[in-house]
Amino acid sequence: MTTEPDMMAVRLHGPRDLRVDRVPRPGSPGPGQALLRVTAVGICGSDLHSYQDARIGDTMLNAPLTLGHEFAGVVEEIGPGEALDGEFQPLQAGARVAVDPAQPCGRCEMCEQGHPNLCRRLHFCGLYPDEGSLSHWILVPAHTCFPLPDAIDDAGGALLEPLGVAIHAADLAKIRVADSVAILGAGAIGLLILQAARISGANPIYVVDQFPWRLAVAEELGGIPINFREQNAAAAVRQATGGRGVDVAIEAAWADQSIQMAAEMARLGGRLVLVGIPSDDNLQLTHSTARRKGLTIRMSRRMKHVYPRAIKLVETGMVNLDSLISHRFPLEKTPEAFALNDAYADNVVKIIIDIGK
Repeated sequence: MTTEPDMMAVRLHGPRDLRVDRVPRPGSPGPGQALLRVTAVGICGSDLHSYQDARIGDTMLNAPLTLGHEFAGVVEEIGPGEALDGEFQPLQAGARVAVDPAQPCGRCEMCEQGHPNLCRRLHFCGLYPDEGSLSHWILVPAHTCFPLPDAIDDAGGALLEPLGVAIHAADLAKIRVADSVAILGAGAIGLLILQAARISGANPIYVVDQFPWRLAVAEELGGIPINFREQNAAAAVRQATGGRGVDVAIEAAWADQSIQMAAEMARLGGRLVLVGIPSDDNLQLTHSTARRKGLTIRMSRRMKHVYPRAIKLVETGMVNLDSLISHRFPLEKTPEAFALNDAYADNVVKIIIDIGK
């Protein structure tokens, strides 16, 4: 193990002010902790919110912060005493792991009721004030680590986090065999929700976006693409469904006018699941649209204990993660990667930061 006293980390100092800094390396892990050598990190839409505004929702950046919460790594050191992984097995040094970035307390009312995603004392990697994974090493609770099979590489391990979010959204939607579904947003989350919906037996599945290259990926994965810049997407879905609308509409974009658009696509008595995070922290929805249709609206907050399911889906080939990855950058080029993603340039879909090369 290296004896360097510091390490490279990519920290946000303010809106669009991302810097590669030298910071102190984490110390030895305490009881129940593991020190990881980070190998791969994905750039998420919520990272872009932080990058653009130095905040996400009502959580403000009050000091430089290391970003990154979709990641995989190698266990370098385990703290004293017993350390169980996410599968409740002893965590082993040298194991390749994917990491759930959420660190619930396990003792509050919501955790006790089986809703750790709603923990009132939740810590989360890369959300102020908790440091993220865009660095060489990171300390994490052992129980957030999920050992990776050989069939899933480091980038795939990082993408288990957005896949987990997609699985949770599909669970909330209660998708049934032959349900019709509309997904707004063909970013990584939307494309993974598409795959989860397809596995659940949904048909047809409409995918709405403005970027042709993302819609092309959606079509390859079994979705029916609709470019809302070229046609009225809600009208197109209504026409395709004989005026009925879809059973389930899932908003997985930037949660602005897309929420209203999703509500207009849903049928009477349909289900509307909101996954995207709005930049202005406001929900834009005409009350009469939702009221007169009697929509069931579910707000999706991350995920629950879904990593084992995500691993199984990827390991068995039921979900394709490689089709999402459009770009790869080394850690020192992370600011350029964020700028490219922010501009939606060069047909970007999903960027992986390779660290452990």
